Amino acid sequence: MATETPSARRYLLHHRHRAEDCGVAFASFKGLPSPLRHSDAIASCRSGEHAIWWVVDAASREDALALLPFFVAERSTAVEVTQVRVP
Repeated sequence: MATETPSARRYLLHHRHRAEDCGVAFASFKGLPSPLRHSDAIASCRSGEHAIWWVVDAASREDALALLPFFVAERSTAVEVTQVRVP
């Protein structure tokens, strides 16, 4: 997760790409000074769905998407989420 700040909110980033763009999506992180680079993510590429999810802390939806390289960000959504306990 990105570094938490006092005004940060939690976002679920959801990225989708075509099968032929899988390599591009991962390679686009090279050289990007993002806390998401070299971090764990949840992905469905190996099962053929070609989506990646991250949970990040950021001040805004735009700041959350700014953690991603342009290629990935333009194919992603950011949804504010909170942790809840399921009864």
